[in-house]
Amino acid sequence: MGSSLFRPMQPKKFDDPPVAAPPAPPDASEAPTSPEQAPLFNNCWSCRVLSGSGLIGAGLYVYLVARKPMKLGYAPGPGPIAQMVIGISIACWGIVILADPKGKAYRVV
Repeated sequence: MGSSLFRPMQPKKFDDPPVAAPPAPPDASEAPTSPEQAPLFNNCWSCRVLSGSGLIGAGLYVYLVARKPMKLGYAPGPGPIAQMVIGISIACWGIVILADPKGKAYRVV
């Protein structure tokens, strides 16, 4: 009537893994170089103006739609306030795209 649950456990012996020699460092001439990555967005001026002004317009629209009931005299709730914050954030994102703070975009003559 013995089961494996009630038998004493036998310790298992594990062999040590083989130790490999560390790889030799590559020469400077053989060092791989990472390929130049393409920009995530087009950084041309017209692309930035179009997308930046579109985001500013969308942000203003979201903000003004949330503000309309307040102009009619309704008390602001958490939903319209959150909507106004999101609208302001979208407009700020458009300003950042227009301003190009890191200076990555430049005109090619």
